[in-house]
Amino acid sequence: MTIDRTRVRQLVGEFVTDRGLDLEDVIISTSADTDEIRVIVDSDAGTDLDLLGELSRDISDALDTHDDLSDAPYTLEVTSPGVDRPLTLPRHWRRARGRKVTIRGVDGALIAGRIGALGDETVAIVVNHRGRIAVESVRLDAVERAVVEVDFSRPSVAELTRCGLDDAEIARRRDPGTAEL
Repeated sequence: MTIDRTRVRQLVGEFVTDRGLDLEDVIISTSADTDEIRVIVDSDAGTDLDLLGELSRDISDALDTHDDLSDAPYTLEVTSPGVDRPLTLPRHWRRARGRKVTIRGVDGALIAGRIGALGDETVAIVVNHRGRIAVESVRLDAVERAVVEVDFSRPSVAELTRCGLDDAEIARRRDPGTAEL
Protein backbone atom coordinates (compact mmCIF):
# COMPACT_ATOMS: atom_id res chain seq x y z
CA MET A 1 0.00 0.00 0.00
CA THR A 2 1.29 3.46 -0.90
CA ILE A 3 1.73 5.95 1.92
CA ASP A 4 -0.74 8.83 1.59
CA ARG A 5 1.34 12.03 1.41
CA THR A 6 -1.62 14.27 2.27
CA ARG A 7 -2.37 12.24 5.37
CA VAL A 8 1.27 12.33 6.49
CA ARG A 9 1.31 16.14 6.00
CA GLN A 10 -1.75 16.44 8.21
CA LEU A 11 -0.26 14.20 10.91
CA VAL A 12 3.10 15.97 11.09
CA GLY A 13 1.86 19.51 10.49
CA GLU A 14 0.84 20.16 14.08
CA PHE A 15 4.18 18.96 15.49
CA VAL A 16 6.00 21.25 13.08
CA THR A 17 3.94 24.40 13.73
CA ASP A 18 4.00 23.82 17.51
CA ARG A 19 7.76 24.35 17.32
CA GLY A 20 7.47 27.54 15.29
CA LEU A 21 8.60 25.86 12.09
CA ASP A 22 7.18 25.82 8.58
CA LEU A 23 6.46 22.52 6.88
CA GLU A 24 8.18 23.00 3.54
CA ASP A 25 7.50 19.58 2.06
CA VAL A 26 6.81 15.92 2.66
CA ILE A 27 8.46 13.61 0.15
CA ILE A 28 7.58 9.94 0.03
CA SER A 29 9.77 7.52 -1.90
CA THR A 30 8.78 3.90 -2.29
CA SER A 31 10.91 0.91 -3.15
CA ALA A 32 10.57 -2.85 -3.01
CA ASP A 33 12.21 -3.06 0.44
CA THR A 34 11.18 0.02 2.35
CA ASP A 35 9.49 3.38 2.01
CA GLU A 36 11.17 6.66 2.90
CA ILE A 37 9.35 9.64 4.39
CA ARG A 38 11.29 12.93 4.24
CA VAL A 39 9.84 15.81 6.24
CA ILE A 40 11.44 19.13 5.30
CA VAL A 41 11.09 22.02 7.76
CA ASP A 42 12.49 25.53 8.10
CA SER A 43 11.98 28.78 10.00
CA ASP A 44 13.14 32.38 9.94
CA ALA A 45 15.58 31.54 12.75
CA GLY A 46 16.79 28.38 11.01
CA THR A 47 16.87 24.95 12.61
CA ASP A 48 19.34 23.05 14.76
CA LEU A 49 20.10 19.37 15.18
CA ASP A 50 18.56 19.11 18.65
CA LEU A 51 15.27 20.55 17.44
CA LEU A 52 15.25 18.28 14.38
CA GLY A 53 15.98 15.27 16.60
CA GLU A 54 13.10 16.05 18.97
CA LEU A 55 10.77 16.65 16.07
CA SER A 56 11.85 13.40 14.42
CA ARG A 57 11.09 11.39 17.59
CA ASP A 58 7.64 12.98 17.98
CA ILE A 59 6.75 12.46 14.32
CA SER A 60 8.00 8.86 14.42
CA ASP A 61 5.87 8.12 17.49
CA ALA A 62 2.82 9.67 15.83
CA LEU A 63 3.31 7.76 12.58
CA ASP A 64 3.83 4.50 14.47
CA THR A 65 0.41 4.85 16.11
CA HIS A 66 -1.23 4.88 12.67
CA ASP A 67 -0.77 1.31 11.46
CA ASP A 68 -3.09 2.01 8.54
CA LEU A 69 -0.59 4.40 6.90
CA SER A 70 1.46 1.62 5.37
CA ASP A 71 1.93 -2.10 5.65
CA ALA A 72 5.59 -1.78 4.59
CA PRO A 73 8.48 -0.65 6.78
CA TYR A 74 9.61 2.93 6.34
CA THR A 75 12.46 5.20 7.30
CA LEU A 76 11.85 8.74 8.48
CA GLU A 77 14.13 11.68 7.82
CA VAL A 78 13.40 15.11 9.29
CA THR A 79 15.63 17.73 7.73
CA SER A 80 15.99 21.34 6.70
CA PRO A 81 16.03 22.35 3.03
CA GLY A 82 19.31 22.00 1.21
CA VAL A 83 21.15 24.94 -0.26
CA ASP A 84 19.99 23.87 -3.70
CA ARG A 85 16.31 24.35 -2.88
CA PRO A 86 14.66 26.69 -5.38
CA LEU A 87 13.20 29.90 -3.95
CA THR A 88 9.49 29.51 -4.63
CA LEU A 89 7.69 31.29 -1.78
CA PRO A 90 8.05 34.83 -0.41
CA ARG A 91 9.39 33.46 2.90
CA HIS A 92 12.22 31.70 1.01
CA TRP A 93 13.30 35.04 -0.49
CA ARG A 94 13.01 36.81 2.88
CA ARG A 95 15.12 34.18 4.65
CA ALA A 96 17.82 34.38 1.98
CA ARG A 97 18.25 38.16 2.14
CA GLY A 98 21.86 39.15 1.52
CA ARG A 99 22.78 35.81 -0.03
CA LYS A 100 23.90 35.31 -3.63
CA VAL A 101 21.27 34.04 -6.03
CA THR A 102 21.05 33.10 -9.67
CA ILE A 103 17.70 33.79 -11.29
CA ARG A 104 16.44 32.51 -14.61
CA GLY A 105 13.52 34.56 -15.84
CA VAL A 106 10.55 33.19 -17.76
CA ASP A 107 12.06 35.00 -20.76
CA GLY A 108 15.30 33.00 -20.36
CA ALA A 109 17.34 35.94 -19.07
CA LEU A 110 19.80 35.27 -16.24
CA ILE A 111 20.56 37.63 -13.39
CA ALA A 112 22.97 37.02 -10.54
CA GLY A 113 23.36 39.11 -7.43
CA ARG A 114 22.44 39.34 -3.77
CA ILE A 115 18.88 39.25 -2.50
CA GLY A 116 17.67 42.57 -1.17
CA ALA A 117 14.29 43.83 -0.01
CA LEU A 118 11.20 41.82 -0.79
CA GLY A 119 8.05 43.61 -1.85
CA ASP A 120 4.58 42.24 -2.50
CA GLU A 121 5.32 41.45 -6.13
CA THR A 122 9.04 42.15 -6.57
CA VAL A 123 12.42 41.41 -5.07
CA ALA A 124 15.43 43.72 -5.20
CA ILE A 125 18.60 42.10 -6.53
CA VAL A 126 21.85 43.85 -5.62
CA VAL A 127 24.29 43.42 -8.49
CA ASN A 128 28.01 44.16 -8.25
CA HIS A 129 29.35 45.11 -11.70
CA ARG A 130 33.10 45.24 -11.00
CA GLY A 131 32.69 47.39 -7.93
CA ARG A 132 29.72 49.39 -9.20
CA ILE A 133 26.69 48.43 -7.14
CA ALA A 134 23.26 48.56 -8.75
CA VAL A 135 19.85 47.39 -7.58
CA GLU A 136 17.54 45.71 -10.06
CA SER A 137 13.89 45.03 -9.35
CA VAL A 138 12.70 41.58 -10.43
CA ARG A 139 9.03 40.67 -10.59
CA LEU A 140 8.41 37.43 -8.69
CA ASP A 141 5.97 36.23 -11.35
CA ALA A 142 8.73 36.66 -13.96
CA VAL A 143 11.05 34.19 -12.17
CA GLU A 144 11.17 30.73 -13.68
CA ARG A 145 13.81 29.43 -11.27
CA ALA A 146 15.93 30.97 -8.52
CA VAL A 147 18.54 29.16 -6.45
CA VAL A 148 20.83 30.48 -3.73
CA GLU A 149 24.50 29.97 -4.59
CA VAL A 150 27.06 28.53 -2.22
CA ASP A 151 29.26 31.57 -1.65
CA PHE A 152 32.57 31.69 0.19
CA SER A 153 33.44 35.22 -0.89
CA ARG A 154 33.57 38.15 1.48
CA PRO A 155 30.83 40.51 0.31
CA SER A 156 31.43 44.24 0.37
CA VAL A 157 29.81 46.41 3.02
CA ALA A 158 28.18 48.41 0.22
CA GLU A 159 26.52 45.30 -1.23
CA LEU A 160 25.20 44.12 2.12
CA THR A 161 24.00 47.61 3.03
CA ARG A 162 22.07 47.81 -0.24
CA CYS A 163 20.52 44.42 0.66
CA GLY A 164 19.07 46.13 3.73
CA LEU A 165 21.04 44.23 6.38
CA ASP A 166 21.79 45.88 9.73
CA ASP A 167 25.33 46.55 11.01
CA ALA A 168 25.45 43.43 13.20
CA GLU A 169 24.39 41.17 10.33
CA ILE A 170 26.85 42.85 7.97
CA ALA A 171 29.67 42.24 10.47
CA ARG A 172 28.62 38.60 10.84
CA ARG A 173 28.52 38.05 7.07
CA ARG A 174 31.88 39.71 6.52
CA ASP A 175 33.61 37.85 9.36
CA PRO A 176 31.72 34.62 10.13
CA GLY A 177 34.21 33.80 12.91
CA THR A 178 32.67 36.53 15.07
CA ALA A 179 29.16 35.04 15.02
CA GLU A 180 27.67 34.17 18.39
CA LEU A 181 27.61 30.47 19.20
